Amino acid sequence: MRFTHLDDKGKAQMVDISHKKKTNRLAKAYGRVRVSPDTYNAIKEGYGPKGDIFSVAKIAGIMAAKKTHELIPLCHPLSITHIDVDFILNDNEHLVEIISTVKTTSQTGVEMEALVSVTHVALTVYDMCKAIDKGIELGPFYLLEKEGGKSGRYERKDSVC
Repeated sequence: MRFTHLDDKGKAQMVDISHKKKTNRLAKAYGRVRVSPDTYNAIKEGYGPKGDIFSVAKIAGIMAAKKTHELIPLCHPLSITHIDVDFILNDNEHLVEIISTVKTTSQTGVEMEALVSVTHVALTVYDMCKAIDKGIELGPFYLLEKEGGKSGRYERKDSVC
């Protein structure tokens, strides 16, 4: 197996995508935040000690996706055409489930942007609630699906949502 981010001498390199055609690309990533029952009830109301949890977390996820190339070495800067963040509240397990969807028309995919988004959303929920819950658990985080490019469509089969 050859890693695309290594040159012939095993040194890190950014992949040359100049020869690739632009195609429509999509990626969805999943993450979750597990909290105590009391914290979960506060989250369901939408406000914590620092204010509007969902709006702040969603904006954090959007901003993070747009800055992925600044955070992850060797990622290409992309012209993102759409970012969305959805929340699913799981009353039985006191979970905030997060799905970040990112789209582009580009020469490379947006999997990293979706994953960076969903992790930053979770971190922001943590930050917004840490004053009332020190035992917050983050994760797992993973790619749910991707479309576009040479490798085509991928859909995770064993996801929780």
